[in-house]
Amino acid sequence: MPRLAAASLAGTAIEFYDFFVYGTAAALILGPLFFPTFSPVAGTLAAFGTFGVGFVARPLGSVLFGHIGDRHGRRPVMVASLLLTGASTVAVGCVPTYETIGVAAPLLLLVLRFLQGLGLGGEWGGAVLLTAEHAPAERRGLWSSFPQIGPAVGFLLANGVVLALSATLTEAQFAQWGWRVPFWAAGVLAVVGLWLRSSLVESPGFLEIDDHARVPLAEVARHHWRLVLLTAGALAVGYAIFYAVTTWSLAYATERLGVSRSVMLTCIMAAVLVKGSLAPVAALLGDRYGRRPLCLAGCAAAAVWMFPMVALLSTGEPLLMFLGFLGAMLAFITMFAVIAAYLPELYEPRVRCTGAAVGYNLGGVVGGALTPIVATALVEQGGRVPWGVGAYLTGIALLSLGCFAMLPETRPARPEASAQPAMD
Repeated sequence: MPRLAAASLAGTAIEFYDFFVYGTAAALILGPLFFPTFSPVAGTLAAFGTFGVGFVARPLGSVLFGHIGDRHGRRPVMVASLLLTGASTVAVGCVPTYETIGVAAPLLLLVLRFLQGLGLGGEWGGAVLLTAEHAPAERRGLWSSFPQIGPAVGFLLANGVVLALSATLTEAQFAQWGWRVPFWAAGVLAVVGLWLRSSLVESPGFLEIDDHARVPLAEVARHHWRLVLLTAGALAVGYAIFYAVTTWSLAYATERLGVSRSVMLTCIMAAVLVKGSLAPVAALLGDRYGRRPLCLAGCAAAAVWMFPMVALLSTGEPLLMFLGFLGAMLAFITMFAVIAAYLPELYEPRVRCTGAAVGYNLGGVVGGALTPIVATALVEQGGRVPWGVGAYLTGIALLSLGCFAMLPETRPARPEASAQPAMD
């Protein structure tokens, strides 16, 4: 289990690095380079639009790779999704700007961002299921939390690279070529990830299935559509919180409040670091007290904290901004540390890869794709403190709270009687 968990963590870290580095670039530089004829605000909105395309592609990726995962195994999904995401990320770093090839530049960005999302849509399902289906029932939450640490590691790596470049390059150098370096680095990381995953074995949960679904998506749509919608709505708040903190606030503070890029990246990275380090602790609590209670607690905390977070962000003071981000990230990880065990347990094994991944990634469309766009537009309508953003995030938190309330508990009632690799 330690070797498997480490490989899953490393793989998700690499794939989310690819996904997050685009979000950081969209907040900081892509608007002027690829949409120069737009106003600064419109350029940022357009860049966030291409960012959102990745989220729209993720459910499609979960359908494509979910079919492979349910029909042919979880392991092939982990390899194919990593190749697709890595190749498309490197290609983003090679796209000429609008000044060089005109309107073809943003169109190429759009296509490559779509391919990024397609690959990431398959990654989560493969990595989480391979870990969860190997794990003993009484510690499934703990072992399944390691792939959930991967996004934090990927985010820190992506923003660490951008922060280092920001500190060593002039603004002109960063705009000319420096922003491309993090995308090129994805190629090296993809090779490392493929090496780590080359020795993984197929999950016993998949091998024990006697009757594989012929068309997993059709079964999910026919028998589990309500569960998919509930899980998507439940997870929307996690995406909304994460991308409000890591993407929208970065653009808002640097453009509106005059906070330096380095200060903002440092504040956000510090909050994400604490979040990632606490994932195993929250997962252990989920193994002991149940998945659903932690999800409800995280949603309630998010609903209470969104207005204070926005107020603290609007001060522009680094310590206060960090505290606002930290509270949001603690609410986030209370929910998402147990999601990797919770979602697979909600679906039957024969359609688990498709059902869990589609529900997970549809939540990203609702919470992740729209939040930076809606929040940026709301700022234009408000004063110095963007209370409209706080109201929007609070509303999503309440929606997710209601969805979690309608989902059942899945933690095994008697771990000693069900401690087996596959989930019944």
